[in-house]
This record gives sequence, C-alpha cells and structure tokens, in this order.
Amino acid sequence: MKNKLKAKLNSGKQVAGTFFEIGGSSAVECLGLAGLDFLVIDAEHGPFDVESAQELIRTAEHGGITPLVRTKNHERSSILKMLDVGAKGLIVPNIHTVEEVKEIVAHGKYAPVGNRGFFYGRAAGYGHADFVGDVGEYFETCNRETMLIPQCETVGCLENIETIAAMAGVDGIFVGPYDLSISMGITAQFDHPDFIKALKRIVAACSAAGKPSMIFAGSADGAKAQFAAGFNAVAIGTDVSVYIQAYKNMVDELSL
Repeated sequence: MKNKLKAKLNSGKQVAGTFFEIGGSSAVECLGLAGLDFLVIDAEHGPFDVESAQELIRTAEHGGITPLVRTKNHERSSILKMLDVGAKGLIVPNIHTVEEVKEIVAHGKYAPVGNRGFFYGRAAGYGHADFVGDVGEYFETCNRETMLIPQCETVGCLENIETIAAMAGVDGIFVGPYDLSISMGITAQFDHPDFIKALKRIVAACSAAGKPSMIFAGSADGAKAQFAAGFNAVAIGTDVSVYIQAYKNMVDELSL
C-alpha cells in the first residue's frame, strides 16, 4: 500500500491535486491522465459516502493518482471506514482544539500511535496483502503509509498550530483559506496582513515539525503563489469549477 503522494512529499517535491466533486469513475480516470498527484474525494461538502468513495478510490489507484478523502467530521466512523476502504490520506475538517486532533489520531492510527479498530479491509487485501502476515508489520505499514491531515480553518486550530503540527500521528496540515479567513473576521481578504501572517505561521509550524503544509488555491496562478510562499502541496480548484469554466470559455470564444 505504498503512498506515492507521501513518498513524493518526503523527497522534497511539490505536489498538485484538486477537489473531486463531480462523481464517476471516468472523471477520476481523467484526473489521473491529466498528471495530477492527488485528488480529494469530498465527503464533507460533496455527495460521497463510504460505498461511493470506495469505487472512486479503486479507480484512482488504477489511474496512478493518490486518493485522499475529506471526511464529514472527526468522528470515529468517518475516519475508520474511509481508511478501511483504501483512502491513502484523510483531510479532517472543522478542527478547533488539540483534543480533537488527539481523537483523530486515536481513531486513525494503529497502536502504539493510536487506537484504530483492527480490521483487514480493502486496503489490506481483506487480509491477503503481502504486508499483513505479521500484525505488528501491518500496523506499522498502515501508520506509515496513510496520512492524517487536520484542516486548519478555524482560529482555534490556528492558535494551536505549532502543537498540532508536531503531534505524533499528524502527517501534515491542510489550510482552508475561505473558512480560516471567515473565522478570523476578515472574510476572503486573502491579502490582509493578519491572514498573510497566519499562513506564514502555519508554514513555519509544519516546517519545524517536518510535516507538509497543504492549501487550497482557486487557480494555477494562485497555486504558484502558494508554492512560492512555502506550501508543499496545493489543491487547485474543484473539478466541477474547472469543467464549467472550460466550456464557458469555449462558448465565449464562439460568441453565441
């Protein structure tokens, strides 16, 4: 269950992906063909649950693109089931406290790091993958190759970012810029000095902890700016917005 995305990040390379909202295995194949490193199956705002996510994860694996899932919340079932069906990483939204992150680690990492419930799910070949013969090896492999990524989109998370980023079992931080700016009382003011300071603080905390910093950007130019600011990974837009805009551009060119 090698995590290509984590390996690329660990090698010091920058990575790009997108949020997956449109649904359908063919759409996943297309994102893989586009050369993106990862997609984020959105179970928070999107229509997906465990069964549909499993099919999309399977297609992503065949298409060479790393499947991440943004969970509904930080509850045990939201974390456990998505890992069991094969998600290589989870972005966990709406985090406010260190205690919530401790719960994420407890639910999502096997002992001794956490207390994940034991199961040989799809990610383990239902008990027949080559790394599950020894339970200790299975635990170690899962803990190493699956990523738990709290989403920093609240003032509470920001105020504790150094502690959260450094926690054992946390594999990175994902910034939700819109919700973070709303929580800070400067809605969508991404050039506000306080917001820029917040992003620099998050990048610094991740760098000090040796963890990747990740963020959403609405365009390729926005992604370039975030890479230049020190972020290691950028989710560029959503598949639905790219799809609509591409066709709108063609319609505009036709002057219909």
